[in-house]
Amino acid sequence: MLPSSIPFNHSTVVGREYAYIQQAMGSGQIAGDRDFSRKCQSLLERELGVHRALVTTSCTHALEMAALLLDLQPGDEVIVPSFTFVSSANAFALRGAKPVFCDVRPDTLNLDEAKLPLHVTPRTRAVVPVHYAGVACEMDVIGALAKQHGLVMVEDNAHGLFGKYRGRWLGTLGAMATQSFHETKNITCGEGGALLVNDARFAERAEIIREKGTNRARFFRGQIDKYSWVDIGSSYVMSDVLAAFLYGQLEVWREVQARRRKIWERYDAELSNWCDGHGVRRPVVPPHCEQAYHMYYLLMPDLTARTALIAHLQKRGILAVFHYLPLHLSEFARQWGGRPGDCPVAETVSDQLLRLPFFYSMSEEQQSRVIDAVISFAL
Repeated sequence: MLPSSIPFNHSTVVGREYAYIQQAMGSGQIAGDRDFSRKCQSLLERELGVHRALVTTSCTHALEMAALLLDLQPGDEVIVPSFTFVSSANAFALRGAKPVFCDVRPDTLNLDEAKLPLHVTPRTRAVVPVHYAGVACEMDVIGALAKQHGLVMVEDNAHGLFGKYRGRWLGTLGAMATQSFHETKNITCGEGGALLVNDARFAERAEIIREKGTNRARFFRGQIDKYSWVDIGSSYVMSDVLAAFLYGQLEVWREVQARRRKIWERYDAELSNWCDGHGVRRPVVPPHCEQAYHMYYLLMPDLTARTALIAHLQKRGILAVFHYLPLHLSEFARQWGGRPGDCPVAETVSDQLLRLPFFYSMSEEQQSRVIDAVISFAL
């Protein structure tokens, strides 16, 4: 690679992260649920209008909390898209539930709401729409089906913080939603997540599960004079050092989104002619969706073209990457009978999709290099 390589992602300080970390350290109180954890939660609750936000050690752990809140039993089923990260399914499999893999739409790559009814059985307990690339699933249709069958809808909103569907915030449309603050996300603290609770009946138990199954949160609020073990749970509480970094990012989220929007729109404008002329598909954002500007991807004609473009960019010091392998074809999912052809769209786009470098601090010169390198590639 060239010495001046362009990474796929680069974590960036965007606000007062260092000052807040120093403040947290100076307090001598850096465990979870301290000042900055509460600040992060209050900001999310205020900005999104959710009933309760709880910061966690990861989005994976937030999904595990959701699975615990559902009281899943062996034999229960949870519908998830095949084209997603393993956590979307693994969190529920940990509770003994069977992930049922649904194909995705060929345009947005989101859970295909038209195919969703084919997967509902008397054993189905929940559906997990994943807002791929921060573009909303068709939540009205999915929500109506969930209501019809008595299913709980858990939004996996790892990509979609501050995106909207028909004017409503992503993460506020299901009974629960999960967020990711991994280093590749728009708002980050390296590793971290959040559980958003929209259905109030889950709120108190969510606090207990997050605190190792204890009512410790009520104790800290002065509601009880001692706390004890009252339920199952685990340690899902984020350190206040990470929360301090996270708060520094969250309080300038509008600036972060505006910068990422500028990068996304430049990619889309300057690559459109090349894509149209080479049979390469660009991201689709329906007019009723306000995306979160989480990533910019290309759908190449086939695996050979995708592999060649990645190599072409790498020779020019640019790291581009592919994304998910279909979960229904994974080694672990064989126990549930996944076969080639079950989710044809997921299988196809898994071979085609290429993600371009995309991060807050990306300079215009860096983006120009990426654009020029892509346009110079001859299919």
